[in-house]
Amino acid sequence: MQYEDKSAHRLLEPAPTIAEIHKLQKDRSYRDRRGLFFIEGVRNFIAAVDNKHSFDALAYSEKLLIHPIARQQVRRLKRAGVPFARLSPEQFREVSRTERASGVAAIVKQRILFIANVRPGDRECWTALAHVRSPGNFGTLMRTSAATGSSGFILLGDSIDPYDPMAIRATMGALFKQSIVRTTSDEFRSWIRRHNLQVVGASPDGAVDYDRFRYTRPVVLLLGAERTGLSQTQRLACQQIVRIPMVEGVDSLNLAVAGSLLMYQVFRS
Repeated sequence: MQYEDKSAHRLLEPAPTIAEIHKLQKDRSYRDRRGLFFIEGVRNFIAAVDNKHSFDALAYSEKLLIHPIARQQVRRLKRAGVPFARLSPEQFREVSRTERASGVAAIVKQRILFIANVRPGDRECWTALAHVRSPGNFGTLMRTSAATGSSGFILLGDSIDPYDPMAIRATMGALFKQSIVRTTSDEFRSWIRRHNLQVVGASPDGAVDYDRFRYTRPVVLLLGAERTGLSQTQRLACQQIVRIPMVEGVDSLNLAVAGSLLMYQVFRS
């Protein structure tokens, strides 16, 4: 599938195919190998544009896309030379995973930072974690992080995929307002020592309630796995471990809920 630049009367870059879009939706190894991910919907598209993310290709349906600002941005990106596929409503619905197809989608370049290049500002709050059971939980965490003005996420290891379609959908566009760092535990510990950061972990056996602890900025909130909690290595990285009070007989919270409580407490303080 190709498109024609009528103003220049020449054939340009190949447009995205439906098969390629499906592969980006389903295959994480393909996403990571290409350094790309797929988004759909006006909210995600506008958020990606507003936060200056790089587009690899566009896919849209003239009949379905009625949002005026989204249509304007599609035209602008096409003029800038971004490859595109003009789809029929039926073709667009074939790649859409929403109840009501919006008519606009895009293939976007992943934006993963190296921790050595991250210099935390005085007012910043980061969240670090290694495992999330559900991509939707991670998307919810990103949404809360954006709502509280937090900086983003430090992903320890390769387990978490921030570009999983379920995670992206749960962010409601917040993904594009967050910085994503991927690193190792050793590099993380070196980074927090180098920048003298306060690291606060959360565990049922924490020494102080989360809402009675004094958070200082910049701060890193370190979240453990939902089933096993903080690892011993993660505990050693923390200056303080706080607890979230729960009634007797309950010993854990959903990770997105626990992380959101901590983020809002930092925001309040």
